[in-house]
Amino acid sequence: MKSRRITQFKNIGLTLLSLATLGACDNDETPITGTELNVTDLTLEDENALLFMLEEEKLARDTYDFLDGLYGINQFANIKVSEQSHVNAVVELLDQYQIDYTILPYGEFANEEMQKLYDQFVEKGQIDAGNALEVGATIEDLDIVDLGTFIDATANPSMINVFKSLQCGSRNHLRSFVRAIENSGETYVPQFLTIEEYNAIVDSANERCGP
Repeated sequence: MKSRRITQFKNIGLTLLSLATLGACDNDETPITGTELNVTDLTLEDENALLFMLEEEKLARDTYDFLDGLYGINQFANIKVSEQSHVNAVVELLDQYQIDYTILPYGEFANEEMQKLYDQFVEKGQIDAGNALEVGATIEDLDIVDLGTFIDATANPSMINVFKSLQCGSRNHLRSFVRAIENSGETYVPQFLTIEEYNAIVDSANERCGP
């Protein structure tokens, strides 16, 4: 499983006053598709991917919940609800495949990498609202790339369908965070997506995710 480290972020100077006027992002309401599952199609790598993405979607939910408590910015309030639906989508696959998993309390992670990322994001997000929005964009940036890696690595149709739906939601979330950043005259620099992939996402309209 590919390990990633967050590079040092570039500070952006958004102010709370400018952020207070930003509109809400669309909630993607990612559906859970009712795909018939075949347990024999699930490899050990697939199982590990599901457990990893459970933690990564929880990372997004928990971080946005924390930052929403600090700033009350619409992006965090709305997207944390979508992230709960992302967690639920992965949980449904884990349950149907009868894979054991544990969901720890908010801010706690079984995966050490996710715990380190959460601690870094919370520390950065507490600096000011501008840094908090950059954290949001970075999480979605990472999520899109990781989901793409797992989609390319599996032949399981149920995982592909769910992960593509989650990735669609993350693209919408990235657009929302980037709009908020750019509305204050600042720029987000992608940390994981290539600049070509990033531009293709932010230059296109929001998508309808799922069937």
